[in-house]
This record gives sequence, structure tokens and C-alpha cells, in this order.
Amino acid sequence: MIELEIPGKGKINLKYLVSDFTGTLSVDGILISEVKDLLNNLSKYLKIYILTADTFGKAKEALKDVNAEVIILQPGNEAEQKEKFIEKLGSEFVITFGNGRNDKKMLKKSKIGVAIMLEEGCAVESLLNANIVVKSPIDALNLLLNPKRLIAVLRS
Repeated sequence: MIELEIPGKGKINLKYLVSDFTGTLSVDGILISEVKDLLNNLSKYLKIYILTADTFGKAKEALKDVNAEVIILQPGNEAEQKEKFIEKLGSEFVITFGNGRNDKKMLKKSKIGVAIMLEEGCAVESLLNANIVVKSPIDALNLLLNPKRLIAVLRS
């Protein structure tokens, strides 16, 4: 668990990281360098789930050495599937990473939503539903590994 006290927002207890894969942790289905080690390090503190429509069909192979549960979504209604997953975990304990239009609901539903803008870009709906925007999954993961960064960006 990661516990934070954010001025103006109160106490936050994060238990889960739920992330998209395509365009969020990967480019064209290829995991971004450094992400595997950062995820494995972070798994000491949070349970990690990767929820993906797996556009390129490479997620399970790319994440085979990562301490995370990889869930391939059923085609259709991916945004709703992701949202229901967050609700099931308890949204107040979840931080999410995403970039696609099908990430918009989970970014809004979770305690902290982080939009990541790689080469694929970020859907405007997801950007508007996020609390934070970063340029890479490395930056997003380092927010959690260095929690004072989260406090600095979210304080009011």
C-alpha cells in the first residue's frame, strides 16, 4: 500500500494500480524500455493489473516477466469493462493509467487517474477525466515510486 496525505485532498490509501497496455505502457505492442523493472519494483507496494483490448496481440508475451495480472478484455464495451473492474476493486484504492478513449471511465472512476501521452496520443475524453497528465509510463510509475511528486502535483 502507498499512503499519502495530500493538502486539500486528504488521506489517500492506494492498494492497486490498474493500467492500460497499448499506447500507455507500450508503443505498437512493444513494452517501453524500463517499464518492466519499474512495474516489478512497484509490485512490492501495489497489486498491479493490466487491462487491455490488446490491439496488437502482444500484451501477454510483452508482460510475461512482469509481476502483474494481465487481463485481455472482451471485444466491445471495453470502457465499461474497465470501469466495472475499478468499481469491483474499490475505486478509492485505485490509481489508473491510460490514454485511449476506452480508458476514460476508469480514469474518472479511480481515486487518481493518470493520462499518459506517448506516440499514439491521448483521447481528449480520457485527458479530461484524468487528474494528472504525463509524457511517459516511466514518469507515471516514478510518481508512485517517489510519492512526494504526487503530493506536489495534486495539492491545492
